[in-house]
Amino acid sequence: MKERFDITGMTCASCQANVTRAVEKLGVNEVNVNLISESMSVDYDPNKLSSQDIIDSVEKIGYGASLKDKTNKSTNSESTVDRDHNKEEENTKFRLRFSMAMLIPLMYVSMGSMLGLPIPKVLTGMNGSLLNALVQFLFTIPVLIVNKKFFISGFKGLANKAPNMDSLVALGSSAATIYGIFAIMRMAYGFSYGDLDIVHQYMHNLYFESAAMILTLITLGKYFEAKSKGKTKASLESLINLAPKKAIVIRDSQEVTIDVSDINQGDIVFIKPGDSIPVDGKIIEGSSLVDESAITGESIPVSKTVGDQVISATINKEGSFKFQATHVGEDTTLAQIINLVNDANETKAPIAKMADKISAVFVPAVIVISILTFIIWMILGADFEFALNLMISVLVISCPCALGLATPMAIMVATGKSAELGLLFKNAEALENLHKVDTILLDKTGTITEGKPKVTDVISDIDKSEFMSLASSLEKSSEHPLSNAIVDYGKENGSEILNVDGFNAISGFGIEGLIDNKKYYAGNIRLMEEKSINLKDYEEKSNKLSQEGKTSMYFANEDEVIGLIAVKDLPKATSKIAIDELKHLGYEVTMVTGDNEKTAEAIKNDLGIDKKFAEVLPKDKDKVVKELQNLGKKVSMVGDGINDAPALARSDIGIAIGNGTDVAIESADVVLMKNSLLDIVSSIELSKATIKTIKENLFWAFFYNIILIPLAAGLLYPIKGITLNPMFAAFAMSMSSVFVCLNSLRLKGFKANYKNEDEIQKLITREENKLNNKGEEKMAQTNKLLVNVNGMTCNHCKANVEKALQELSFVENAEVNLENKNAEVTYFGAADEKAIEEAINEAGYEYKGIEYK
Repeated sequence: MKERFDITGMTCASCQANVTRAVEKLGVNEVNVNLISESMSVDYDPNKLSSQDIIDSVEKIGYGASLKDKTNKSTNSESTVDRDHNKEEENTKFRLRFSMAMLIPLMYVSMGSMLGLPIPKVLTGMNGSLLNALVQFLFTIPVLIVNKKFFISGFKGLANKAPNMDSLVALGSSAATIYGIFAIMRMAYGFSYGDLDIVHQYMHNLYFESAAMILTLITLGKYFEAKSKGKTKASLESLINLAPKKAIVIRDSQEVTIDVSDINQGDIVFIKPGDSIPVDGKIIEGSSLVDESAITGESIPVSKTVGDQVISATINKEGSFKFQATHVGEDTTLAQIINLVNDANETKAPIAKMADKISAVFVPAVIVISILTFIIWMILGADFEFALNLMISVLVISCPCALGLATPMAIMVATGKSAELGLLFKNAEALENLHKVDTILLDKTGTITEGKPKVTDVISDIDKSEFMSLASSLEKSSEHPLSNAIVDYGKENGSEILNVDGFNAISGFGIEGLIDNKKYYAGNIRLMEEKSINLKDYEEKSNKLSQEGKTSMYFANEDEVIGLIAVKDLPKATSKIAIDELKHLGYEVTMVTGDNEKTAEAIKNDLGIDKKFAEVLPKDKDKVVKELQNLGKKVSMVGDGINDAPALARSDIGIAIGNGTDVAIESADVVLMKNSLLDIVSSIELSKATIKTIKENLFWAFFYNIILIPLAAGLLYPIKGITLNPMFAAFAMSMSSVFVCLNSLRLKGFKANYKNEDEIQKLITREENKLNNKGEEKMAQTNKLLVNVNGMTCNHCKANVEKALQELSFVENAEVNLENKNAEVTYFGAADEKAIEEAINEAGYEYKGIEYK
């Protein structure tokens, strides 16, 4: 059983490691803790453990835990944890402002005289030193109180033997404050007994400004961190916010506005122009253009009509339509995308394991180093203040914020960006390992090709229009995919459909039928030979077409072949250029197909594919993957996620290309929402960019600690006289976290670098123009519907209603039938039912609904 939890109180990699260890001790199967999203996923046996046991184990070491709320089906409502995050950010901003308000006068009082600034006389010199110290203390107390969370969390962690970043901050700040109080007491003692040497010794070594500055700078770093975390979630949140909160459904023939969470499977949903589509479904009335860019990354709106699928969170651009809800709540495409991104964020990339191991021992090691620093310098004869100063610097400089943020920050930005681009990684491991593969295995049908055969050649001895009329008529009754291609081609070319008698499908050979009492055949060469039909020179022509990867169908009368129609499953527009790009990146591109050797070889040569596996049954594709892996290759299988599921699962990285179906999500490691092979290149490039960013972050985090801890410990003091003030240590620590955050945020601007960028842009432009033209043609088609109207009694009424309807922009013509009390409306593209209703009502008549024809 896998459960997700919200975790509160984590501030660094050590916190993450502490929570992980505490839950692992319970004997769970797997636990992944995410510092950025403050969440945890746990795979455990419910027969041995309960979710409450897990919550208790986390709370025992000083953190908060709760089960993620699953009751709210609406993806766009603000969750409790989001509200908590917003509240925390506001609280951090308040603490920062308040701390700065106290810190500025504190720094003025403590250091103003050194900078030559005017200071009240009562606070200067030996006589004013004690009052100066007390004023500094009074300005420091509010900073300590407002930032009490560091002390509560830090000392609780120490008490539970799970020290964290807050423990280091609390120890450093406490040490500086306690020493300052001690100094005030010593100064008071000096004044009481007239020992001004003691006063002079302590008046310049108060460290209150260090205590306050440390807390203020750490809070500043936390504020920048919180802002950066918010930006990492921006891509996903913008996607979530596309889903509407309300929707119009048809209940008892009435339009009712309800919450999206109340939509049930099977409900009829009404969509107007400009509406966001609330759930997945299938159009049952009307047609439109839908902007799917938020889900698939496609910039051009897609033409939709009756029978087409619509996706949640996409936007209706044109007319109105009705659709039946097929997937609601957690089953919608949007919800699945969100779950995939969350899962990817909550899993660990292999590269993160090194940081986790170090984080587990880092804070205890730093505490030991700081104590040793103090002891060694005291042994070497240094002043107490000097040794304390270095000890505090070591504690503050070593906070492992940057280390904890290095991997999850980059992963979260990358997964958010990938969701924008329609590239969905199932887990962080897939994101890291994708660029490590060396062989790309492509399924042919639906992946390299369109998956829909099209007519490429028509060869005949008789008139082409007559031949196509005969061919289309014969094939119309057949259900074979090649028959559908021929019938579609005939429709496009206006072929007349003739009456066919005695139709008969001959299994494995073809079909036969009577047209005008003459027998005709359509099928393969074996049918022609079986019927002893004269092939003439058509066999030679068929062989030539076969070498081009085309499948030929013979058409004949009772005596001889009268023509050939060649059909081919054409490659997608982007396939060849994507294969070229993959080869340029150094990948071996291999194709697997069920086609015969000759056809497969033709496609391989046309597209420049390195190797092929032909005549492979769908169930045997995973054997091809295994064969390649046995040769020592790292294989990424790319398929449509349905009949390729076993191969996708067996490959090192499975990529499902297309619609992101349930099977694809289940069997693949990466789901590409668009139907383009170029997205494989984009996903590989994003994988490379993410790992490069993580390595930069980890290098900075390690390099920073390796260099600055010895400096803070005073290693260079005997040689160069250099030490590190605790205030500068706090500033450096905060800036290291900010650097990691900003470096990770650069991934938001990710763009794949293509070798043939100009050619790809031209190709994309051509495809967009085609889609635009197709959409415009679709919207330019005329359709008809009947508008039922009450209250019409005469020709004057007839004219009024016709005029009202004809003034609507999408209506070409309207004709009223007074007897039937309706108007037949001829319209373009999609009809706006609301506009029709308003037009009828404004004309003074009663609108009674419409009927599509």
